[in-house]
Amino acid sequence: MKPRGFTTRSIHEPALGKDAHGALRIPTYDTAAFGFASAEDMADSFSGRRAAHAYTRISNPTVDAFERKIAALESGLAAVGVASGMAAISATFLNLLAAGENIVSTASLFGGTYTFFQKILTPFGVETRFVPADDLAAMEAAIDGKTRAIFTETISNPGMIVPDFAAISAIARRHRIPLIADSTVTTPYLFSARDFGVNVVLHSTTKYISGGATSMGGIIVDLGNFDWSQIPALKDYHRFRDMAFLARLRKEIYRETGSCLAPHNAYLQTLGLETLALRMERIGMNANGLAAFLSAHRAVKSVQYPGLALSPFHDLAKRQFRGFGGILSLNLFSPQACFRFLNGLSLISRASNLGDNKTLALHAASTIFAGLTNAELKRLGVDDTLIRISFGIEDSEDLREDIAQALEGIEI
Repeated sequence: MKPRGFTTRSIHEPALGKDAHGALRIPTYDTAAFGFASAEDMADSFSGRRAAHAYTRISNPTVDAFERKIAALESGLAAVGVASGMAAISATFLNLLAAGENIVSTASLFGGTYTFFQKILTPFGVETRFVPADDLAAMEAAIDGKTRAIFTETISNPGMIVPDFAAISAIARRHRIPLIADSTVTTPYLFSARDFGVNVVLHSTTKYISGGATSMGGIIVDLGNFDWSQIPALKDYHRFRDMAFLARLRKEIYRETGSCLAPHNAYLQTLGLETLALRMERIGMNANGLAAFLSAHRAVKSVQYPGLALSPFHDLAKRQFRGFGGILSLNLFSPQACFRFLNGLSLISRASNLGDNKTLALHAASTIFAGLTNAELKRLGVDDTLIRISFGIEDSEDLREDIAQALEGIEI
């Protein structure tokens, strides 16, 4: 039988079993605890001898259904749903690292991710070695016997840099370390991470997957293509073979750091997943059209968007992704121009999220990168004239009109 399309699979797969009342979608199990018929059953559940939900901080039927849907769309082994995108990043690296070890990360990152690596992991004795995404020689040179992973974003936020996943995954395989990718801005719809050698893929499901910024969440997907016996932090779980990463994550890091995904949020995000492809198509169309408009505007110094033919990442993005995504960055000629532009917007919201059904804009340096030094901002490729726009599903002409009137009279 011919493989089913993405939206069909996001609605119908995997088969989750028949509901007792014939409901067409899994109920929301908004409960903290689950009862047992006997003390023996309860003991068997907590010891792992019997599969059963015992406590929502450990597992929950609604969350489990969402995890299985994302894992299926990513062609992965299994997934763990967590409270936010940052929880996905922190749980993943707490699961893999010990003091004295390091990771190699591409330099252009979301501010929260950079802060986690630099300000939180560093005091615990874990080093992050930042390298340019397009400097493969520097990336390989940064790896040593204590390196436990390579990390990158599929399209850097807000730098709009696209890594060469085939080349980077080849480096990771040579050194027998996993390649971990944050695919929040591309989603499972635009990027088939497993096909390009990624071993673990992460998402902030708060963004596009949630279906309009309805709820917070994140997810970690093991794609089932890495030998976890290479990772010392997982030594007590090597007996689980392919499941070693997920076994420790589920039994220790996820459970004991309390980063569980709320069942109601999992329900909302399962609903959002059903329309993901439709929304990504419309969002991408808006971003493509407005990127061309902005790049030709006299008040705009530059536009970074891989959908533009002049982007240095256009061909690479075209080769790796189903589309070019829904966010872009533009530079105006001064910070004052940025604030004047943002304050002039009437339809587009000034807000820090992305992946909403509404178009959102922000000044990156003073918001999602606030508190970083000038040297750190330079390393991350963020200057004080950069604006990030996350496009929604509004009518393109209305967005164009709002942007045009906000740019009127801005000095060059």
